[in-house]
Amino acid sequence: MERDDFEGAGVQTKVTHAGKELNKTHAVSSPIWLTTTFRADSNAHFAEIATEPRPAEFYTRYGNPTHKEAEAALCALEGGEAALLTASGMGAVFAAVMSSVSAGDHVVAQRNLYAGTETLMKELPRFGVEVTYVDQARPGAFAEAVRPSTRLVYVETPTNPLMMLTDLAAVAELGRARGLTTVVDNTFATPVNQRPLELGIDVAVHSATKYLGGHHDITAGCLVGPKDFVGRAWRFSLVAGATMSPFDAWLLLRGLRTLGLRVERHNRNALALARFLESHPRVERVHYPGLESHPQHELARRQMRGFTGVLSFELRGSYEEAERVISSLKLATYAASLGGYETLVVHPAAMWGLQLSPEQKSEMGVSVGLLRVSVGLEDEQDLLADFARALEG
Repeated sequence: MERDDFEGAGVQTKVTHAGKELNKTHAVSSPIWLTTTFRADSNAHFAEIATEPRPAEFYTRYGNPTHKEAEAALCALEGGEAALLTASGMGAVFAAVMSSVSAGDHVVAQRNLYAGTETLMKELPRFGVEVTYVDQARPGAFAEAVRPSTRLVYVETPTNPLMMLTDLAAVAELGRARGLTTVVDNTFATPVNQRPLELGIDVAVHSATKYLGGHHDITAGCLVGPKDFVGRAWRFSLVAGATMSPFDAWLLLRGLRTLGLRVERHNRNALALARFLESHPRVERVHYPGLESHPQHELARRQMRGFTGVLSFELRGSYEEAERVISSLKLATYAASLGGYETLVVHPAAMWGLQLSPEQKSEMGVSVGLLRVSVGLEDEQDLLADFARALEG
């Protein structure tokens, strides 16, 4: 099936079949092209593949058939013209940002960003690029920050760990009106729950380590957008050495084939857990866009199809009490990352204890009792029972 064949198809149909036309073998499960280099048939053929943009068969740093199949599936999911795989989520973020700006340019970015992205933004002034940070919950703040030198608006929604949202349609409208490139980190939502390109955003980036891979077994990134933008990002990624291995590309493709099914279960479990926690007397507050109590619930309903599998909640209690609750959980694993098949829980005040000052944690809303949960695929009743036991312990 070609890309146009998926117009109107459902998510799970797309991820099941997209890119299969690139598999020229008779194997139902696509092979892994574990080779660093490819043979040329002649001098003319060698010259052709060595100079062709993004070749599938020249040298794996430039491209690989396994990459191409995974990229085709990502294009079908996000609705973009082209996709690029990278060795990590930060590889995708770095390629998207650095191929968008030059010395003397200006970036508008929301204040609450993934820690690695925030570090990159803080490094940009060393390269002559200025950055202005705005409150993502106030759409007008982005327009107020734009200058004549602005080239890029960079956003992320939902945010970590308080699950705040950014109005993507408003950001996209600003980008079109001012001729700015708009990039969104769509990792938490996934293309199942949120389609930024359909809302007018130019480029979506992902840490494919998370939901897209889905099995806690790869480190990967990707970006999806217009063909010319992805071509620029590929040239930058090429010299940056951010190439994903063919084996990881195959694992990513394996994960993508079940993405729709997995995310539906993540969404359902997370909403059930959020509702349970919100009604529990030992919980002060739950941060989840699927709850009517979330301050941006109406925005979530407008721009999201589902509310993702990540939530956070604040205990009525001390730092030590938060640690006790985590240690009492049997099904949830105390580990960083998110989006995999099993439930993970972290204590942000502990995880960022040495990195952030008390003032910074207070500004971010990271209280001593805040716990972030990446809700997995366990049976709902077992998951709720596990948290009930831990809270009542």
